[in-house]
Amino acid sequence: MMMRRRTTLLAGCTALVLALGATACGGGEPVAAGGGDKALGGQTVTVAGVWSGSEQKNFQKVLDAFTEKTGAKTQFVSTGDNVSTVVGSKIEGGNAPDVVMVPQVGVLKQFAGQGWLKPLDEKVQSAVGANFAEVWQNYGSVDGTLYGLYFKAAHKSTVWYSPEALEQAGVTEPKTYDEMLKNGRTISDSGLAAFSVAGQDGWTLTDWFENVYLSQAGPEKYDALAAHEIKWTDPTVVDALTTLGKLFKDKQLIAGGQKGALNTDFPGSVEKVFGPKAEAAMVYEGDFVAGVAKDQFGRTIGTDADFFPFPPVGGGEAPVVSGGDAAVVLKDGKNSEAGMALVEYLASPEAAAVWAEAGGFLSPNKKLDPSSYGDDVTRATAESLIKAGDSVRFDMSDQAPAAFGGTKGAGEWKILQDFLRDPSDPRKTAAELEKAAAKAYGN
Repeated sequence: MMMRRRTTLLAGCTALVLALGATACGGGEPVAAGGGDKALGGQTVTVAGVWSGSEQKNFQKVLDAFTEKTGAKTQFVSTGDNVSTVVGSKIEGGNAPDVVMVPQVGVLKQFAGQGWLKPLDEKVQSAVGANFAEVWQNYGSVDGTLYGLYFKAAHKSTVWYSPEALEQAGVTEPKTYDEMLKNGRTISDSGLAAFSVAGQDGWTLTDWFENVYLSQAGPEKYDALAAHEIKWTDPTVVDALTTLGKLFKDKQLIAGGQKGALNTDFPGSVEKVFGPKAEAAMVYEGDFVAGVAKDQFGRTIGTDADFFPFPPVGGGEAPVVSGGDAAVVLKDGKNSEAGMALVEYLASPEAAAVWAEAGGFLSPNKKLDPSSYGDDVTRATAESLIKAGDSVRFDMSDQAPAAFGGTKGAGEWKILQDFLRDPSDPRKTAAELEKAAAKAYGN
C-alpha cells in the first residue's frame, strides 16, 4: 500500500536491461513481450487498480518501462477500494480495462466465477512457475487454472517501533507475544503508550486477528477458516479473540484507549509513533508502514524507525501473513493480447526491479536480486517473505467474499471494530462473525 526510493547503479542497470532486453539485475529469461523490438507499437493497454498517489506514480514507472520495451502505450485508471464494483460497471458499459490489478483473492475468484478472466497463457505460466513459490501460484489460481500473477506483495507480520522509545524504556525486541505485551506495559510505565492501533480502519484489525490466529491455531486451521470449512464459532477462533482481547481492553497498552484507537486511521496510527509528537512506541502493520514513516515524517528506516517480526503466540510458530496485488487479463478488454504481454513482463525480475528501485514495494518474485531494494530494512523484509516460501499465508480477509472480508462498515471489518470497542465477550463476537460469514459464503 505505501512508498520508498533509491538511485544508484541499479538505475543504470535497469536502463541497460530496457535497452538491450537483457536479464542482468535479476536473472531469469528475457521477457518475450515485444523482445525490446517495439512489436506492440500503436496499441494501448488499459490497466485498472486501487493504487493512487505515490503507489500509482511508482507503478507508472513500471508501465513506462514496458512501453520503452514493447512500444505499447498504457493508461492507468485508479478504481479506489471497491475494485469489483468499478470493474463490473466498466464491463457492463462496454469499456472494460485490459488488465486489472486485483488486491484480494476473493475478488479474483469472483471475477473468474463470473467468466470475466482469460487464463494466463503458456509464456506467463512458464515465467510464474520459474520465478514464484507454489503458494503464490495457488493464490492466483481458481479450480486449477492460473488467472492471476502476483506482482506486488505485502509482508503483514511486522511490528514497527521507535528504537529510541524502546531504549528509553529499557526493553528490547520481544521473542514472544506475551513478552511483547509485557514490554508494552514497561514502556507505558515510562510515560509513552505501547501501541498505536488504527481501529478506524477495520482492515487493520483483521490483520491483527490473522497473525494471532495463524500462530496460535496453526496453518491447517487457518486454511480451513479462510475457506469457511470450519465455522467462526470454532474454539480456535474464540481462543484467538480472547488473546487479542487482552490487548484491546488494556488501556495501559493502547494510545488513547479503545476510543482513541477507533478514531485513528492507518496513517494516523503511524503518525502517533513516528510523527513530531510521539504518543506510542509501536505500531503493528505491514511493511508499508516504512513508506509512511519515511515519506511523511522523515524517519530514517533502520535508524529511527525499525521493525521486529510479529512474535509467536502461545507456543506456536511465528506467523508470516501476506497480501498482494495480482494482475489479471479481462476477456472483454479491447487489447487483451497486449494485456497478456504486460502480465508476462510483470512476471519478470526486470519489472520488479523498476518498482523496487523506486521504493515502497516488495516482490514475491524469488529471482529479483535483493540488492534492488534501497535499504537494509526493506531488503530484510523482502528476504523474510521469500524465505518463508510456501509457509506464507495470504491475508484471510482478502480471501473471503468482499461482503465479509473487504467492505467498510460491514462484515468482519465492522464486527472487529465492535470487538475493539467491547472485547468482553469473544464467543458473542465469534457468533456474529459466523453469521456474517455464512451469509457471504452462502453456506
